[in-house]
Amino acid sequence: MQTRRLDWCVRLAARNARAARTRWTQFSKEQLKALKEITLSLGLAIERNELLLVGNNWYISHAGLLSIAHRRRCFAIKTQPALAGCDPANSRWVFKATVFKSSRCKGFTGYGDADPSNVSPLVRGAEMRVAETRAVNRALRKAYGIGICSIEEIGTFERQQSPECPVRKLPPESTNGHGSHSHAVNGNGTRVRDRLCQIIRQHNLDAELVKAYAVDFSGTKTLREASREQVEAFVVHLADWAAKDRNALLSQLNSYSRQKAGAA
Repeated sequence: MQTRRLDWCVRLAARNARAARTRWTQFSKEQLKALKEITLSLGLAIERNELLLVGNNWYISHAGLLSIAHRRRCFAIKTQPALAGCDPANSRWVFKATVFKSSRCKGFTGYGDADPSNVSPLVRGAEMRVAETRAVNRALRKAYGIGICSIEEIGTFERQQSPECPVRKLPPESTNGHGSHSHAVNGNGTRVRDRLCQIIRQHNLDAELVKAYAVDFSGTKTLREASREQVEAFVVHLADWAAKDRNALLSQLNSYSRQKAGAA
């Protein structure tokens, strides 16, 4: 039994290495080594979005934690709001989660909180569900001794400037006198930019290829020339495609990489 599991983990580690090189252009030997160790220890698959690379660190996803709990025959997970810490009027929620590994287990408890200041703009209004997910993740990590943090626990990236999505990826304020374009980075445009950055991080997309696709989608020579409406339409399109068929989206994005190589 252990021999079969080891063989399965070794094959999974090889698949993860291939998937990581395809998904992330910046990939070091240290990250590859860490990926192999995590794969052999936890049996997580990048193809199922159970393991994610953000910046220089690996993170487990909620799906990955549930996969581990299922494989290890988790008995039950109980959640409840910690009412003393909740403030529904201000969309602040705190949840308590308890994981029972067996019917005789006394339980492993974790807490999770969420409010508009520490969640992505994409999930504003769903703070209660985010808090519950974070609580479950912490309880599962305690129960099964998982040292790497979960992606859902780290909150918003809005105040961070990661290599995957520099701050100035969308066009700066227009100087051509057209007011509608100037809104692309002010007011609603800031939220559009934040949402695009979040989509890139959430689905581990190459920011430069996304930019090339946005230019093609908008039918302009540069992204700077795209109107606010065109950028907003592209963001909605990108989010929808990434959620429904990420592999097809990656194929589309990689076509721009091949075009660039051919031009060179």
